[in-house]
Amino acid sequence: MADLFPDDLPQTPTGDAPREDGPLADRLRPANLGEVIGQDHLTGPEGAIGRMVAAGRLSSMILWGPPGTGKTTIARLLADSVGMRFESVSAVFSGVADLKKAFAAADKAAEAGQRTLLFVDEIHRFNRAQQDGFLPFVERGTVTLVGATTENPSFALNAALLSRAQVLILQRLDHDALGQLLDRAEKLYNAQIEEPLDPAGLGKFLQRRVAVYDKDREGHYNLISALHKAVRGSDVQASLYYLARMLTAGEEPRFLARRLVRMAVEDIGMADPQALVQCMAAKDAYEFLGSPEGELALVQACTYLATAPKSNAVYKAQKASFKSARETGSLMPPQNILNAPTKLMKDIGYGSGYSYDHDAESGFSGDNYWPEEMEPQRYYEPVERGFEREVKKRLDYWDKLRRERE
Repeated sequence: MADLFPDDLPQTPTGDAPREDGPLADRLRPANLGEVIGQDHLTGPEGAIGRMVAAGRLSSMILWGPPGTGKTTIARLLADSVGMRFESVSAVFSGVADLKKAFAAADKAAEAGQRTLLFVDEIHRFNRAQQDGFLPFVERGTVTLVGATTENPSFALNAALLSRAQVLILQRLDHDALGQLLDRAEKLYNAQIEEPLDPAGLGKFLQRRVAVYDKDREGHYNLISALHKAVRGSDVQASLYYLARMLTAGEEPRFLARRLVRMAVEDIGMADPQALVQCMAAKDAYEFLGSPEGELALVQACTYLATAPKSNAVYKAQKASFKSARETGSLMPPQNILNAPTKLMKDIGYGSGYSYDHDAESGFSGDNYWPEEMEPQRYYEPVERGFEREVKKRLDYWDKLRRERE
């Protein structure tokens, strides 16, 4: 048996029991999967992890969730639950040399009949080539990979790696889960406060919880998407909430100003042409005042957009006209609307037959302005909302005059 389990076989690192004077978070760390809070959909008997543990076999997986939801803890407890070695690397501090060392140790352990769970924290920080390096070791079972990420795996991880692992989503802790943690903390934590604190005193003692928000990552895109859709849906209260979420988390106000301008032209357009004016004025006001005073202008613009009538007719017209322009190439406009600055151009018919609209009855000539090889198109179809209702009346009137003059 000495040859089967040599003295230099890499062993699973075992964490010391948390010290009584250790950090509260360390003392609250679960000792088994049954103590994990807020992730019953994964760790419970019917959850993916619960079923794997019951079967005694793990598949490679990616644990995706916000910070503080238990990704590292679950990975370590998984190894304990099925009797596997636990090897851990962090993409923040590790490189290719560290990975090679971990794989070599796993190979050596496999020869002795010991399976290895390789936990990779912040796995999305490894580049594509480094992620590819995991594949042969995962495929032949040298390691069972458990990766942890706060980023959307669809964008952050290689498709090849994703195809060989289950993506398990950890949920942000809800009120019930936080309540359970609080109950545990009360049994462990003694702040030695002489008298009970009122709400204001408690807030001063604990300080405030900092919003979790990565300005260039998924939280950023989730919130701007929510803001845009709330504005489009004319829910002014939700719009203000998401705008406030981003501003208080430190989002660049100029980014929000640009997005508000986009909403004005995409979702309101000619239903209320003042929407664009309001947003540009808000941008100028912010540039003039700076933070925090200028943020009020962004709030006003957001309020204006959310309460304005909505139309995407201009947006649809842009897409349709651009598509038509790409398809028709370089068709010449009809000669009657071409300028003729030279005698030669006049002689060959440039500008011949042009009707000056201001000289026509009702200030409308009804001429054809389309290339001869192309039928007239309809790109812009105003809706019956806001100012666009009036625009529709004008278009209908001009269409009527055209039919009468044909």
